[in-house]
Amino acid sequence: MSTTQADTDPDGGEVSVPGASPPWTNDLRARLDELLDEHRAMLHNSLDGLTEGEARRSLVPSRTTLLGLVKHVTYVEDVWFNQALTGRSLRDLGAPPTPDRSFILRKRDTIETVRAGYAAACAESRRLVAALALDDQVTGRGPRALWAIYAHMLRELAQHCGHADILREQVLAARD
Repeated sequence: MSTTQADTDPDGGEVSVPGASPPWTNDLRARLDELLDEHRAMLHNSLDGLTEGEARRSLVPSRTTLLGLVKHVTYVEDVWFNQALTGRSLRDLGAPPTPDRSFILRKRDTIETVRAGYAAACAESRRLVAALALDDQVTGRGPRALWAIYAHMLRELAQHCGHADILREQVLAARD
């Protein structure tokens, strides 16, 4: 699929430059990157000021804890950016085999180590997409456009930010 960029001719009309990205996609890409980073920061910051016990506190019947959520979104970054772009297996990425297993906390998992792992996964995601355009096709998890991965990731991160807000509110309320 060929893309074109609108340009202005001497009479003020638009002309197309074959092979160039449409001008609106540059702003869209920047905005999508901003939104991803805002949501990533919200999840990272959901652990601010908590003790290790508070971060691990189980408040719902599932394995969802604040620390587990940040560990899970590390998995999500690995799956939807790293694996989808590189085709590497979850095993090769050092990621759990299933989403449910990504919530499991080990004794070695601390706020510091989980945050560091998440920061590293996000940095790798940014690196992997840097040279790609939104319309570029990736095939690591089946063929799809990069924009579809961005949309999926924004949905995932927004959902988990909501979970984190509620859990954090419960953890902080238990201090009183």
